[in-house]
Amino acid sequence: MKDMQAHLEKLRVEAEECELISKLAKNRTKKELFAKLAAHHRMLADEVERTLGKSKESGLA
Repeated sequence: MKDMQAHLEKLRVEAEECELISKLAKNRTKKELFAKLAAHHRMLADEVERTLGKSKESGLA
């Protein structure tokens, strides 16, 4: 379960980094791309977090 928690943290950090790159990018295409990547990483992190919560509830953690 610790590996899942580490993966969750990595996804959150990557989402933040993509968001920062999006804000700093001068090129509109890059701004949009990194904003989409940030949103995607957040969605994945949310899914991992939900899965971790379900695992804890069912006693698998």
